[in-house]
Amino acid sequence: MEHLILRDLDIPNLQDISVYEQHGGYDALRKAVKEMTPDQVTDVVKASGLRGRGGAGFPAGVKWSFLPKGVFPRYLVANADESEPGTFKDRQIMERNPHQFVEGIAIASYAIQCHNAFIYIRGEFPYAAQCLEKALADAEQRGYVGKNVLGSDYSLTITVHRGAGAYICGEETALLESLEGKLGQPRVKPPFPASVGLYNKPTVINNVETLCNVPVIIERGAEWYAKIGTPKSTGPKVFCLSGHVNRPGNYEAPFGSISFRDLIYDFGGGIRGGKKLKAILPAGASGPMLSPLANPAVMDVKLDFEALAPFGSLLGSASVIVLDEDTCVVWAAKKMVRFFEHESCGKCTPCREGTYWMSRVLERIDAGIGTLGDVDLVAGVATQMQGRTLCPLGDFSTSPVLGSVKIFREEYERHIKERGCWARK
Repeated sequence: MEHLILRDLDIPNLQDISVYEQHGGYDALRKAVKEMTPDQVTDVVKASGLRGRGGAGFPAGVKWSFLPKGVFPRYLVANADESEPGTFKDRQIMERNPHQFVEGIAIASYAIQCHNAFIYIRGEFPYAAQCLEKALADAEQRGYVGKNVLGSDYSLTITVHRGAGAYICGEETALLESLEGKLGQPRVKPPFPASVGLYNKPTVINNVETLCNVPVIIERGAEWYAKIGTPKSTGPKVFCLSGHVNRPGNYEAPFGSISFRDLIYDFGGGIRGGKKLKAILPAGASGPMLSPLANPAVMDVKLDFEALAPFGSLLGSASVIVLDEDTCVVWAAKKMVRFFEHESCGKCTPCREGTYWMSRVLERIDAGIGTLGDVDLVAGVATQMQGRTLCPLGDFSTSPVLGSVKIFREEYERHIKERGCWARK
């Protein structure tokens, strides 16, 4: 299969601008700037059905069209704060195929008539930031960014901004606060960034992988792109596979073309040590876990944005973490909730207090000093948090608890009855 996003797997040294140009690099930008109006670019992206790859799956072209007419300046922010546990696709793109990302930013910026774009990159990605800075310098030297892009009257500056490594800054409004030099905490919505974003001006925020799809769409057309994947989830998707598999890594496939069985056993080479599969985290720590032990049908559902809803979970950014039969689910839930507790910004009470109490109760159960009532207690705290937090982080933090208690309640009770973790005995 041809890689459209992970093209570095097919083309050696793709991070070099000369190599990128030899394989059609920046032709899409040239086509957009010289042959299309900004509205036409937006319409093509809309028609392609491209949906955001950061987790929410919102249609990219529709988001662009939300900007209020005639209000300037306006900004584009590329969300490169890849911080979801189990997600590492954007990092590979930025390190090995940075020019496709830069080209996507330039086309999107032209479409919304933004002259200042920002890449907000996770602080723990220093090498990726260096790759982007070099790519931008090379692109400016060739006239792809900077003043009078490709000889047109359109100019664009792209700035790489390094964050300080906070999970919450992956949330779009917390990202904007951080980018403005403030404490990275989410804003109350509405208003939404499309109308009141960076510096209180209209702003589009897109994920790295999302923007990398834009040059392909402009180059080959919306109709061609829409035929890839499913009618509601078009195009290719990069799946991050990690955990107890033989070949962890990033794997690209059209939406709706592969199942968990294909991803884990064909792409990933199966479970390490020949052990049995116990559970799957389809969206890193943020999505409720699934298990073939509870519902064998989950293994063969074709993966797209809607596919996992009937199973009570979601695909998110497709950061798939695999747990084998020797994994203690209580321990895994404790680790994930502790992560959310640490990363909670503390701005809203349900998340600040709820993550703390979920973490404490899970520690009690895992240590073998809990009571049977603690299982209902931790699930009750999680349920009360849902829908009551300022941003999605609070809701995400409940997923490890509610998903694991629903499927593996007997394992929680075993911890309590046996006064400790069976997996560590």
